[in-house]
Amino acid sequence: MLSIRRGSEEDLAAIAGIQSASPEAAHWDPAGYLAYGLWVAVEGGRIAGFLAWRPLGLGEGELLNLAVEPRFRRKGVGKALVRAFLGEFPGGAYLEVRESNAAALCLYKSLGFKEVTRRPGYYEFPPEAAIVMKFHSC
Repeated sequence: MLSIRRGSEEDLAAIAGIQSASPEAAHWDPAGYLAYGLWVAVEGGRIAGFLAWRPLGLGEGELLNLAVEPRFRRKGVGKALVRAFLGEFPGGAYLEVRESNAAALCLYKSLGFKEVTRRPGYYEFPPEAAIVMKFHSC
């Protein structure tokens, strides 16, 4: 059964492995996530995915990074993590996503995120635009 919990230092090696297997996700130093909100999804005792976020104020938050271990993709792990994140921010939420990341765009749209704008050259390695998306609960 899938559970969502706060991430900790003990989870960083698993998070690093998930990032390595997820070229479409942002690649940060995993220890840096501890400075933000960090949730992990656990399935069968294994870290199946993670989500990093930060509050923006007025009940709003920003999703900083989301990645799911390849064997757990398309099984609701990413959706569960995003729903947990959205539950913390009744005022709304923002995120940026690579314009080529069709799977993530589909996930976010299915949860009610709307495209707001585009940021050319936002990502590096490879250079690519970001789609800025917003979720508003009302």
